[in-house]
Amino acid sequence: MEEKEKIEESTQEVEKQETEENKLQKEYEELDDRYKRMMAEFDNYKKRSQKERENLYNSLVSDIITSFLPIVDNLEKAVNVKTQDEAYKQGVEMVQKQFMDTLRALGVEEIKSVGEVFNPEEHEAISSIEDETLGEKIVKEEYRKGYKIGGKVIRHSMVVVAN
Repeated sequence: MEEKEKIEESTQEVEKQETEENKLQKEYEELDDRYKRMMAEFDNYKKRSQKERENLYNSLVSDIITSFLPIVDNLEKAVNVKTQDEAYKQGVEMVQKQFMDTLRALGVEEIKSVGEVFNPEEHEAISSIEDETLGEKIVKEEYRKGYKIGGKVIRHSMVVVAN
């Protein structure tokens, strides 16, 4: 009988240990799950914060660049004016090139227009003409250059669209 009681006691002890191990295993799994979820949330937070910072930067730069675009337009007009003084013309071309290089360094890109298919997200049609040499909705002329930064249009190109 004594042996039977010892066996029962040891069986009960083993069962207690198993239930304690199960509890510890469940607690570990819950903590592990919470840890993984928190790490995923933190990773998402970092990505979201980085994207917000980039958007804010692009927005600020585009606001500043927009105020400089009339200067770029005037420099372009000055380069295209016919003049007898070649040194003067070269000086204006150098200033325009330096200005455009600075804009490119800030991530500003010119929107391609002439010969491209009209895209209302990038182009603003100011006129439409018939031209048999061009396909449908092809940009024939550009009156004012458009610019974008990081995929965001700062200023639409003013264009003439064929057909």
